[in-house]
Amino acid sequence: MALTLTAAHRAPPTLIRNAHLFAPEDRGPRQLLIGGGRILWIGDTTEAAPTIPGLDTIDLGGKRLIPGLIDGHAHVTGGGGEGGFATRVPPVPLSRFTAAGVTTVVGVLGTDDLARSPGELLASVHALREQGLAAFAWCGGYHLPPVTLTGSVRGDIVYLDPVIGVGELAISDHRSSQPTFDECLRIASDCHVAGLMTGKAGVLHLHLGDGPRGLELVRRALDETELPARTFHPTHVNRRKALFEEALTLARRGCTVDITAFPVDDGEDAWSAADAWERYRAAGAPAERITISSDAGGCLPTFDHDGRLCRMDVGRSQALIDTLRTLLARGHALDAVLPAFTRNVARALRLAGKGEIAVGADADLVALDADGGVTDVMAQGMWHVRDGDVLRHGPFEHPTRHAHA
Repeated sequence: MALTLTAAHRAPPTLIRNAHLFAPEDRGPRQLLIGGGRILWIGDTTEAAPTIPGLDTIDLGGKRLIPGLIDGHAHVTGGGGEGGFATRVPPVPLSRFTAAGVTTVVGVLGTDDLARSPGELLASVHALREQGLAAFAWCGGYHLPPVTLTGSVRGDIVYLDPVIGVGELAISDHRSSQPTFDECLRIASDCHVAGLMTGKAGVLHLHLGDGPRGLELVRRALDETELPARTFHPTHVNRRKALFEEALTLARRGCTVDITAFPVDDGEDAWSAADAWERYRAAGAPAERITISSDAGGCLPTFDHDGRLCRMDVGRSQALIDTLRTLLARGHALDAVLPAFTRNVARALRLAGKGEIAVGADADLVALDADGGVTDVMAQGMWHVRDGDVLRHGPFEHPTRHAHA
């Protein structure tokens, strides 16, 4: 973490003027003072801003300024591998996140939690931190026993700074370890206690497959145990329409449910992220209990009836901003849509200083053009994208000029 903080402190103090601020609520025209990686002051456009030597002034010309997006489910090491070693997805480079407006990412292991190790995941998270991104990790993967570095789930959460919980443990999926109810409870309990000890999220991030059992294990946990509902954070809940209806019920009982922004074909038994958000809102489910993630770097496979891979796509963080733009194009207000990408994620995962624009919060900011596209990105006080140009790349990236590419 020290390298990231040092880089943030080297960034010059910045005054952002003429921004239409969404914090995520609509705050109207504002100006902001940034220093040391944090938001130091927010004022009306008519107020005299504090003066600091070496101040860099940026005029956004009325663009909408939103909190940086939080991608709570990304395969930063690369996912895949279900179709053989050649189908392993490469690691996700820095600008694939930042050009999409993502300033905070939570890395995860998936089907391959053998060749992809927790040590590799943690190293990738630290690498992203060194490059100026806020990055965290889930320990474990699809299978039981969960892969860890310390030998236990509680140990990883308590002793390893970036680790906030367990995920993505697979249920209702032919690729899972077919975990029993008692096995899931033991892991959820370890998550919850470790969260109490550390102030971290301490949640069990559950991968949901296409299986007919759906969210049965979570329903039983809420019915039969003392574990709080917030301990369970199921993802991919929009992959089947019936599964989504189950998720709505759990959200009303206190679980935060995660929609995945994956591609959905016409006629498919699934909801796109935009459709799922609209249905969630229309159902009157708690507005604060929905999050949207991308599955960036993960394999998006299609299997036949024998469990063989037929085809695959790869998740991208760009799907988050694309979903946001779709919802805006459908007439939804920006301040209504934003929390699922920002504040709700930060609160569910207990990421302090993230998900909102406020004095004392981290300076994670994204400016949008008239169509909702990303034009400027600041992460922890450092510019990564300016006027559509990507300024910072990972050491092995081929630089791209435009954020929209």
